[in-house]
Amino acid sequence: MDIETFRKYCLSFDGAMEKLPFEKATSQYDKDLLVFYVADKWFCFVNIEKFDFCDLKCDPEESKDLQEKYQGIKPGYHMNKKHWISAYFNGDVPDSVIKELVRKSYDLIVNSLPLKVQQSLKDDK
Repeated sequence: MDIETFRKYCLSFDGAMEKLPFEKATSQYDKDLLVFYVADKWFCFVNIEKFDFCDLKCDPEESKDLQEKYQGIKPGYHMNKKHWISAYFNGDVPDSVIKELVRKSYDLIVNSLPLKVQQSLKDDK
Protein backbone atom coordinates (compact mmCIF):
# COMPACT_ATOMS: atom_id res chain seq x y z
CA MET A 1 0.00 0.00 0.00
CA ASP A 2 1.25 3.51 -0.74
CA ILE A 3 0.46 6.77 1.03
CA GLU A 4 -2.04 7.99 -1.57
CA THR A 5 -4.05 4.74 -1.53
CA PHE A 6 -4.04 4.81 2.27
CA ARG A 7 -5.03 8.48 2.35
CA LYS A 8 -7.97 7.93 -0.04
CA TYR A 9 -9.15 4.99 2.05
CA CYS A 10 -9.08 7.03 5.28
CA LEU A 11 -10.96 9.89 3.64
CA SER A 12 -13.64 7.53 2.25
CA PHE A 13 -15.46 7.40 5.59
CA ASP A 14 -18.42 9.68 6.31
CA GLY A 15 -17.22 13.04 7.65
CA ALA A 16 -13.51 12.07 7.56
CA MET A 17 -11.09 14.94 7.14
CA GLU A 18 -7.31 15.40 7.25
CA LYS A 19 -4.83 17.93 8.55
CA LEU A 20 -1.12 18.41 9.27
CA PRO A 21 -1.40 19.83 12.80
CA PHE A 22 2.28 19.76 13.77
CA GLU A 23 3.88 21.88 11.06
CA LYS A 24 5.64 23.96 13.75
CA ALA A 25 6.99 20.92 15.65
CA THR A 26 10.72 20.74 16.25
CA SER A 27 10.91 17.08 15.22
CA GLN A 28 10.85 16.52 11.45
CA TYR A 29 9.03 13.23 12.05
CA ASP A 30 6.21 15.00 13.88
CA LYS A 31 6.02 17.82 11.31
CA ASP A 32 5.10 15.25 8.66
CA LEU A 33 2.25 13.62 10.61
CA LEU A 34 -1.00 13.57 8.68
CA VAL A 35 -4.00 13.18 10.99
CA PHE A 36 -7.35 11.77 9.91
CA TYR A 37 -10.29 12.76 12.05
CA VAL A 38 -14.05 12.88 12.26
CA ALA A 39 -15.91 15.54 14.26
CA ASP A 40 -12.54 16.86 15.52
CA LYS A 41 -11.63 13.44 16.99
CA TRP A 42 -8.60 11.59 15.66
CA PHE A 43 -9.00 8.05 14.38
CA CYS A 44 -5.67 7.64 12.56
CA PHE A 45 -2.37 9.33 11.83
CA VAL A 46 0.59 8.53 9.61
CA ASN A 47 3.91 10.09 8.66
CA ILE A 48 3.54 11.15 5.03
CA GLU A 49 7.27 11.11 4.28
CA LYS A 50 8.31 7.84 5.92
CA PHE A 51 4.96 6.04 5.63
CA ASP A 52 6.28 3.37 7.99
CA PHE A 53 3.26 2.89 10.28
CA CYS A 54 -0.09 4.33 11.24
CA ASP A 55 -1.52 4.91 14.71
CA LEU A 56 -5.08 3.72 15.29
CA LYS A 57 -7.60 3.69 18.11
CA CYS A 58 -8.19 0.09 19.19
CA ASP A 59 -10.22 -1.88 21.70
CA PRO A 60 -7.81 -2.82 24.53
CA GLU A 61 -8.61 -6.55 24.37
CA GLU A 62 -8.20 -6.66 20.61
CA SER A 63 -4.96 -4.69 20.96
CA LYS A 64 -3.46 -7.42 23.15
CA ASP A 65 -4.50 -10.14 20.71
CA LEU A 66 -3.12 -8.22 17.72
CA GLN A 67 0.22 -7.58 19.44
CA GLU A 68 0.53 -11.29 20.17
CA LYS A 69 -0.36 -12.24 16.58
CA TYR A 70 1.71 -9.67 14.63
CA GLN A 71 5.20 -8.32 15.17
CA GLY A 72 4.09 -5.25 13.23
CA ILE A 73 1.50 -4.21 15.81
CA LYS A 74 2.92 -2.24 18.73
CA PRO A 75 1.55 0.05 21.45
CA GLY A 76 0.60 3.43 19.98
CA TYR A 77 3.34 5.95 19.20
CA HIS A 78 2.89 9.04 21.44
CA MET A 79 -0.61 7.90 22.40
CA ASN A 80 -2.36 6.10 25.25
CA LYS A 81 -0.80 2.62 25.01
CA LYS A 82 -4.00 0.96 26.21
CA HIS A 83 -6.29 2.45 23.57
CA TRP A 84 -3.99 3.06 20.59
CA ILE A 85 -1.81 0.82 18.45
CA SER A 86 0.83 1.39 15.79
CA ALA A 87 0.37 -0.86 12.74
CA TYR A 88 3.52 -1.12 10.61
CA PHE A 89 3.30 -1.30 6.84
CA ASN A 90 5.37 -3.69 4.73
CA GLY A 91 5.79 -6.23 7.50
CA ASP A 92 3.74 -9.15 8.72
CA VAL A 93 0.47 -7.18 8.96
CA PRO A 94 -1.47 -7.60 5.68
CA ASP A 95 -2.87 -4.44 4.07
CA SER A 96 -6.36 -5.93 4.41
CA VAL A 97 -5.91 -6.17 8.20
CA ILE A 98 -4.62 -2.59 8.38
CA LYS A 99 -7.68 -1.40 6.43
CA GLU A 100 -9.96 -3.34 8.77
CA LEU A 101 -8.22 -1.75 11.77
CA VAL A 102 -8.63 1.73 10.25
CA ARG A 103 -12.35 1.03 9.82
CA LYS A 104 -12.64 -0.20 13.42
CA SER A 105 -10.76 2.87 14.68
CA TYR A 106 -13.12 5.16 12.78
CA ASP A 107 -16.13 3.24 14.14
CA LEU A 108 -14.84 3.47 17.74
CA ILE A 109 -14.59 7.24 17.39
CA VAL A 110 -17.97 7.67 15.69
CA ASN A 111 -19.68 5.46 18.28
CA SER A 112 -18.27 7.66 21.06
CA LEU A 113 -19.81 10.81 19.54
CA PRO A 114 -23.16 12.19 20.66
CA LEU A 115 -26.06 10.60 18.77
CA LYS A 116 -26.93 13.92 17.14
CA VAL A 117 -23.41 14.13 15.63
CA GLN A 118 -23.54 10.49 14.54
CA GLN A 119 -26.84 11.14 12.79
CA SER A 120 -25.50 14.26 11.06
CA LEU A 121 -22.64 12.17 9.60
CA LYS A 122 -25.20 9.79 8.08
CA ASP A 123 -27.34 12.69 6.85
CA ASP A 124 -24.39 14.35 5.09
CA LYS A 125 -24.02 11.44 2.64
